[in-house]
Amino acid sequence: MIILQILPELRSGGVERGTVDLARYLVRNGHTAIVVSAGGPLVNDLTTAGVKHYRLPVHAKSPLSIWRSVRTLTKIVQLEKVDVMHARSRVPALVAFFVSRRTQVPFITTCHGFYSKHLLSRVMGWGKLVIAASHIIGKRMRDDFNVPHEKIRLIHRGVNLEEFTLRQPPPADAPVVIGMVGRLTPIKGHPLFLKAMARVARVYPNIRIRIIGDSPKPQYKEDLVSLTRQLGLSACTEFMGTRYDIPKLLTEMTVLAAPSVGEEAFGRVAIEAGACGVPVVATRMGGLLDIIEDGKDGLLVPPDDPTVLADAVLRLIKDRELADRLAASLRAKVEREFSLDLMFSRTVEVYRETLARKRILVIKMSAVGDVILSIPSIRALREAHPGAWIAVLVGRKARAVIRNCPYVDDVIVYEDRGGSRWAGLLKMSAVLAKEDYDMVVDLQNNRASHMLAYLSGARIRAGHDNRKASFLLNRRAKPFPGPLPPLEHQFQVLKLVGVETLEKNLELWTRPEEDAAIDEYLTSQWVSDRQMLVGINPGSSVKWPTKQWPVDSFARLCDELARRNIRVILTGAPEDAPIAEQLLQLTRNKPVNAVGRTSLTELVALVRRCQVFVSSDSAPMHIASSLGVPVVALFGPTDPKRHLVPPQRYKVFWKEVHCSPCYLRSCPIGHACMKKIGVQEVLEAVLSLAGGPQGRRSDAERLAAGV
Repeated sequence: MIILQILPELRSGGVERGTVDLARYLVRNGHTAIVVSAGGPLVNDLTTAGVKHYRLPVHAKSPLSIWRSVRTLTKIVQLEKVDVMHARSRVPALVAFFVSRRTQVPFITTCHGFYSKHLLSRVMGWGKLVIAASHIIGKRMRDDFNVPHEKIRLIHRGVNLEEFTLRQPPPADAPVVIGMVGRLTPIKGHPLFLKAMARVARVYPNIRIRIIGDSPKPQYKEDLVSLTRQLGLSACTEFMGTRYDIPKLLTEMTVLAAPSVGEEAFGRVAIEAGACGVPVVATRMGGLLDIIEDGKDGLLVPPDDPTVLADAVLRLIKDRELADRLAASLRAKVEREFSLDLMFSRTVEVYRETLARKRILVIKMSAVGDVILSIPSIRALREAHPGAWIAVLVGRKARAVIRNCPYVDDVIVYEDRGGSRWAGLLKMSAVLAKEDYDMVVDLQNNRASHMLAYLSGARIRAGHDNRKASFLLNRRAKPFPGPLPPLEHQFQVLKLVGVETLEKNLELWTRPEEDAAIDEYLTSQWVSDRQMLVGINPGSSVKWPTKQWPVDSFARLCDELARRNIRVILTGAPEDAPIAEQLLQLTRNKPVNAVGRTSLTELVALVRRCQVFVSSDSAPMHIASSLGVPVVALFGPTDPKRHLVPPQRYKVFWKEVHCSPCYLRSCPIGHACMKKIGVQEVLEAVLSLAGGPQGRRSDAERLAAGV
């Protein structure tokens, strides 16, 4: 793999040292490592290890500097054929994000600390995967920036066991040295430490106190020095400033204190002390809880009580056996969980996962029937990308269809509740952008779906070139001359993303409880398993009244079927209830009325029980086709070649009218195309399909069966 790490500068911090060490590890293990930064003393360490370094001002926050860095880094990524970009800070992550959009090279982030809640910090959650150094950082990224849990990978920081070696047991007469290591900032708890040491000094007057690290603000250090004088600790306390011999200094300590008073991201000094065999007393805060289990690997104390901290330190000074046991346990844990090689190997696993596992979004926000027709495309995507994470963006009514689909990992519901459509689109685009999709397959193909595809940040955006803002896509299927069947129309888009074959059978699924609910309902309506059951969907979409076959025609069909001892069940959505009531008033033999009385997935279970299903161009028609139930399809203003995926046995009625297919939602000539479909011919089609190979029985057999 060719891995590019990007960070602000290469100075002496833990992030910088970790970047250099990881680059060396990658080179040793046969990968190519590249680092981009604004430079610093550690650049020489990189170049001597065979790591290429590019100097860019990626520490600068000005928009102009960021824009220039994006342009230059784009060229670097393309020149070096980078596989993965790894950003370790906010501005570098923003640069990597824009470069990822340009080059289709994925980027990941590592969150080394806590970030303030502002817009720039959010970019740390935009990586395809997000590495968190501790549980508390992962929780913060999830809670503060809504980073999905499934994107976060926990990789603790590691310590170089060749540098931080296990010390020899100190002699009994060794001086008592209590140390702190870290920048002089309020969160580290230096005042708490000094107050505790004043109590320890009363028991051990010859104690040595070492405070290692310097302060970004000189006034804070002066305040600590003043407090040291007030506590009478000046003679035994040494402020050592920044040191580069931390392993040596740790081996000279009797106890290391890590008295943080705020939630720290991790607590690297604790594992460094553990690697050296030094016992640790720490406050019960933040990332330190990932390292130390109280009484097993060290001692934990509250962050607000110097007396308890002093008692814990005294306990380790006095009880050498306890101190040795805790130190040995922490050393074993460091070897097991916090070694540098383990951290690096897990990071390489994240790189591989980033490359191997694509995140795919399918957009299909239209009617339920259209979503059903998209299932073969979703199945084809799953077969082409078996390890991918596939999500589908649908409308609220269609979510139940996809919920049971085994080819889908996630269902996202698009709410269009009126109000500002632009506000709704922007809100949804913010949700999608957090998911960091590699690919969007736009099967909706309208302006809204193209905009969502673009704003999602996906590197591949495929759809039809329909002149409806399709310039927002970067892979477009050209218009096909003449009408295409619905699955063939979708296949034009699938081929843009590497799908070579498409099986055209539809599928739907139900849960056992949904099947049981329908069994119970049919039993309550005195429908026997032995009876022939014909389903009729008398309604059509509220938005498409021109698809409606006359209600009196449906009523006559119901009566004709009842005369032949065939049970009829009416299906439909709650909005179809007025049509169903009107139909029932026109029939002599009342059919079972299930209109509005089933959920969408229960409707699937109900249609599965039918021997034949009669419907206009609607979602229930597609449900029957998906289940292999013979269909009598009634078409008028729409073209069955473009909208019907038929089951093995079916009959389509589509009358020739000079204006068909018109695709009008109000008819100027009185629904002539639908009225020309006769009841008798529909009845004959139903009887023919009902008496086919799946259910052909003589009149005597039907009478014997009680139907």
